[in-house]
Amino acid sequence: MKILSADDVARLAPYGDIVEALREGFRADINTPVRHHHNISESLTFLLMPAWSKQWSGLKTVMFKPDNPAQGLPTITASYLLFDNATAKTVAMMDGTEITRRRTAAAGALAADYLARPDASHLVLVGAGALGGHFVRAHKAVRPITKVSIFTRTPSKAEALAKELKAEGFDAQAVDDLEGAVRSADIVTCVTTSTTPIVKGAWLKPGAHVDLAGAFKPTMRETDGDVVQRARVYVDTRDGAEEEAGDLLQARDEGKFDFARIRGDLFELCRGTVKGRASADEITLFKSCGTAIEDLATAIMVYQKAA
Repeated sequence: MKILSADDVARLAPYGDIVEALREGFRADINTPVRHHHNISESLTFLLMPAWSKQWSGLKTVMFKPDNPAQGLPTITASYLLFDNATAKTVAMMDGTEITRRRTAAAGALAADYLARPDASHLVLVGAGALGGHFVRAHKAVRPITKVSIFTRTPSKAEALAKELKAEGFDAQAVDDLEGAVRSADIVTCVTTSTTPIVKGAWLKPGAHVDLAGAFKPTMRETDGDVVQRARVYVDTRDGAEEEAGDLLQARDEGKFDFARIRGDLFELCRGTVKGRASADEITLFKSCGTAIEDLATAIMVYQKAA
């Protein structure tokens, strides 16, 4: 059995490769039940995410502890087990945290490859936690991102990430005027655990793409109902969206959205059964709740590269 650390996963899984692995994963025949979601306490959530295909099976375990950063610890800790169905052997145990961060960002980038304007170059990042830099790099793999504006409620985190991204060649800066940044943004990516709207629909320019990945409970949201109302909405999976997508559920409850308005999911986009962006001026929105397909597809790729 291979034991693959976070550094191993990072080395074996560049963002562009994950995007393509996910594209193939959503085209393939992979079975996934809705993830098991257990609230152990007010500050601890336990997630179990199994998936299987004809050849492979996998299981990710995730612990979500939002008060961990105050202790200098990551919000999410995860592990991944990969099995070979032909022998039932466990062939690899991997750092699931690195897989989660990279595949989550790559899923947003995969959607953007269908939904963002081809010339999208200015990305506004809301949230500068562990996922923030991954989303910038993943979107760079599919769109010509050069300018990055970072907004967070902890300015020092935005400044630290901006410095890191500048060293990689991005024109990155921390901003305190979120409205001004969003009004000029080609892509707005939100990766927070907010329970109140941060981005407003009135700020979005024609042609903008909104990428929502942070809120994963019905009680969470990153946008107001006007964002959802103005946009052509796509999701990673319809079942996951109807169970967990707080931005969509709360907009529905406000009378600004109906789930029948979902234009497509990643299965349909990747298989070409629905169209993505239809015009240069339309506003698009992708809401990701996460699916075990993404973990399994990434883990298989990492294991095969390591073999």
